[in-house]
Amino acid sequence: MNQKNYEYLTEQLKRTGFGDTLNDDLRRNIEKQNAEFTLNLGKEYGTDKVSATLYFKKSPESDMFFFNKYDLQLKKENNDNAVRQTFYPNKNITLKEGYNLLDGRAVNKLLTSKQDEKYTAWLQLDFKNQSQKGNYEMKQYHQNYGFDLEKTLSKYPIKELQNEQYKESLIRSLERGNLQSATFVLNGKEEKIFLTPNVAFKSLSAFDDKMQKVSLSELMQKNKQEQIPDLGNKQEASEKQVAKKASAIKDDTEATGQKKTRRHKIA
Repeated sequence: MNQKNYEYLTEQLKRTGFGDTLNDDLRRNIEKQNAEFTLNLGKEYGTDKVSATLYFKKSPESDMFFFNKYDLQLKKENNDNAVRQTFYPNKNITLKEGYNLLDGRAVNKLLTSKQDEKYTAWLQLDFKNQSQKGNYEMKQYHQNYGFDLEKTLSKYPIKELQNEQYKESLIRSLERGNLQSATFVLNGKEEKIFLTPNVAFKSLSAFDDKMQKVSLSELMQKNKQEQIPDLGNKQEASEKQVAKKASAIKDDTEATGQKKTRRHKIA
């Protein structure tokens, strides 16, 4: 067995998010020296079940094997229809990022153009269009599209943004396509909201702890209204206080008058 080839492949699996779980199976298959072989891995993210099939092929000119691609299948709870996509290691899409893409979220990646130039773009699967091989087409939203994640986050009262370390961690997680929790400070109270970039609309999608969709505009409007003093109620309360004081003064005046009358009668 080519030990260096094995070590390179194990490192490649680790970089792609598969860890070292498959290393023993990988070694056994390399030792068999079959022309091709596959490895399988199952993983759960909450109630979502992901199945991965990894494809390896031996070079016809040497004893080296190559990790060519992996198929990913996502099965959601209470849904019989699974979604599938083939990913290629040279595109640097990790297992978790592949899951996030299949779950409809966007992932920010450093890519290389045909002219060998580096650039960043948001990637998102287009579930309405498939290639002849059955893969969903991949949309790209480049920097000039105008979506600025950090600027978009700054519009909201997110506690993590006040700490540079937490802020960077939040941004990195969202760039990987995760549905990430953030702490909103609303009317002096902290509320956990789950966020994910909605790149197509240059905004954020938000969910509560029960994964029910939340309207951030309505949430912020409610927060704004509760922060503005109710002038009508204040005026009404002020008028009541004035009336109450006037009534008290009147009572005191009448009581004083009655005392004076009694004194005159006695005199």
